Amino acid sequence: MPKTVRNVYDSCLSFEELLKAHKMARRGKREKVEVIIFELNLESELLKLVDELKHGKYKTGKYRTFKIYEPKERVIQALPYRDRVVHQWYVENFMKPYFVPQFIETSYAGIINRGMHKAAKNVKTAMLKLNKELEEYYILKMDVTKYFANIDKKILWEILKRKIKDKKLLWLTREILLSTEGMKGLPLGNYTSQMFANIYLNEIDQYAKHMLKCKYYYRYMDDIVILCKNKEEAKERLQKLTVFLEEKLKLTFNSKTRIFKNTQGVNFCGYKINSNVIKIRNSSKYRMKRKLKGYTKLLKSGKITLPEIQRSIAGWLGYVKHADSDGLLKSMFYIEG
Repeated sequence: MPKTVRNVYDSCLSFEELLKAHKMARRGKREKVEVIIFELNLESELLKLVDELKHGKYKTGKYRTFKIYEPKERVIQALPYRDRVVHQWYVENFMKPYFVPQFIETSYAGIINRGMHKAAKNVKTAMLKLNKELEEYYILKMDVTKYFANIDKKILWEILKRKIKDKKLLWLTREILLSTEGMKGLPLGNYTSQMFANIYLNEIDQYAKHMLKCKYYYRYMDDIVILCKNKEEAKERLQKLTVFLEEKLKLTFNSKTRIFKNTQGVNFCGYKINSNVIKIRNSSKYRMKRKLKGYTKLLKSGKITLPEIQRSIAGWLGYVKHADSDGLLKSMFYIEG
């Protein structure tokens, strides 16, 4: 994989590539009105995007802002569907091929064949291994304060520029970064935001693995777990990582960051993990129970569709099946785990 990205923009820009991006962007959203309208004029819409992107005339559309309340209150900024097609094309053709290969093996978010389930299982495996080597060890658990809202666009731009040397790709990158006001924060609703956020914290991943030599280091977005031989090692790593995060990335760790004994297990990727078992956290159980109670009412009022309910339940079951959850599945759905 080349160290820099050069002369790739035009070779990846075609009707066929944008059609592929559209098919990926519409997954799970085919019944949405804006997707249906886009597909009614699919050829002309895609050809227009090709022309705009080719000649530097593309401008990001207007964001729609709304709130979601599960698992906690968050402000979502969503773009028109045509912009989501562009973002899909951008990430699949430029971010994933050129940036993902430089990520460490224990960074899990938004990467094919990794994800939160593999992250949880790998942490459990590492804990089991250390249990055999040490009578006692310590876990350093770190969370970044309001991560997406505090990402510094100037720093992110400099990180991206180190690798991107294609002028047209830099133009589009700048257009995406500056599509929201201010120089702090990435919009939660953008497909590009997760990738940008991953690239941003790759800086601390590289520092932890190659400078601090953290053998048991795991990250899923802004959630970081490090297994340490003793409490002194955990304290030293926390201090150095805190300084690096503040000085290099203008971020801080939040109050959930702490050090504790291995016997307590660790909350990571939505699971409660120790060396013997992976359990579903109580908060996740309660959220799904509330959702199940409310689905009938929402369906009758037309605020949700049956396919949306089915996807929601299927997604949760996919998450649960990676834990030791037979009893939970039987009690909630009367099915075998």
